[in-house]
Amino acid sequence: MNLAEIHILQPVPPANLNRDDTGSPKDAVFGGARRARISSQAQKRAVRRYFADLALLGPEDRAVRTRLLVDRELVPRFRDRSPEETRAVVMAALRGLGLTVDQTQENRTEYLLFLGRREIDRLAEVIERHWDALRSVTAPTATGKQKKHQARTGVSGEVQRALEAVLNGGKAVDLALFGRMLADRPEWSVDAACQVAHAISTHRVDREFDFYTAVDELSPREQTGAGMVGDVEYYAATFYRYANVNLDLLLQNLQGDRDLAARAVEAFLRAFILTLPSGKQNTFAAHSPPQFWGILVRKDSMPRNLAAAFESPVYPRDGKSLTGASVEALTKYWKQLDEVYGKPAQEWAAMVNLSDGELQYQEASQKSNLEEAMQTAMEGVRSILGA
Repeated sequence: MNLAEIHILQPVPPANLNRDDTGSPKDAVFGGARRARISSQAQKRAVRRYFADLALLGPEDRAVRTRLLVDRELVPRFRDRSPEETRAVVMAALRGLGLTVDQTQENRTEYLLFLGRREIDRLAEVIERHWDALRSVTAPTATGKQKKHQARTGVSGEVQRALEAVLNGGKAVDLALFGRMLADRPEWSVDAACQVAHAISTHRVDREFDFYTAVDELSPREQTGAGMVGDVEYYAATFYRYANVNLDLLLQNLQGDRDLAARAVEAFLRAFILTLPSGKQNTFAAHSPPQFWGILVRKDSMPRNLAAAFESPVYPRDGKSLTGASVEALTKYWKQLDEVYGKPAQEWAAMVNLSDGELQYQEASQKSNLEEAMQTAMEGVRSILGA
């Protein structure tokens, strides 16, 4: 497997970046100790949002996840036709794809669809081209699976084939990286080229509580007490974050577009380094960038998550910071794995270390800034992709 990997150590001051259903910060037990945790889904969401700010990718290179495809994306494209007729034609097209639309719920699709912008554009083109045929399709009277079958049989084979040809991923970078699963139509599913681990703290954590009050500024002076009281849970932690990108699968998902695949990897690496989930940031402003990151691009290698370096919780020691001690534990374990399992024949590696920890492994060249590290990483990516 040809892949790009990134390892990050990031100290975060008091924060609640990723909450569970009770509003508490997520956590996990690892190595017998309670750890702070940030889910992979929350990290991927932050990365996808940051893609919009990168000049590397245009709007057409991204995807959208929605159940409001009918009224938010497709109907507004046909302004020269009546909204009622347009809505009926659009829903006929979606039913022809085997996708159920609930007219009692704002014309929402049965489940969230993850579609590339190019796919949506082509779907609109097919609808326009086959307008008359779709307009003649009547809404099904059956329910459940019978309803889906009846809907599809009302659409001619020619129109069905044209509609189905649309859903090929659309060369959308975030779809190619993070995948798509459609249970009813597995042939349109896309295997994710990127894997993102749940971030965990390198050390033991305990949740803490912030008790807060708000003053009613218009209450009479003789009336005492707060206008509102509450509390919020938080933690402070140094996180280990890890992700990898399968370069071969990414290129396949992007239909062999080598330049776009290279831009996708660079966009992902930059976004993964520079973003965190935004939970409760107005409350905590925990905008703390990583203190260490290591990027590896490898030919014919298997991915290596280095979380086991922290199975025994790290503690600050000898005047060294918690992040510095984590850097030493990580790079020591990295060196051990390479000694035991070997290194691939071709590898491009770069590290940036802002902590007070000493690197225990010097095989990767140490860089002074983000741009230098990205230059080394992208040299390897382009060499493998032939971009």
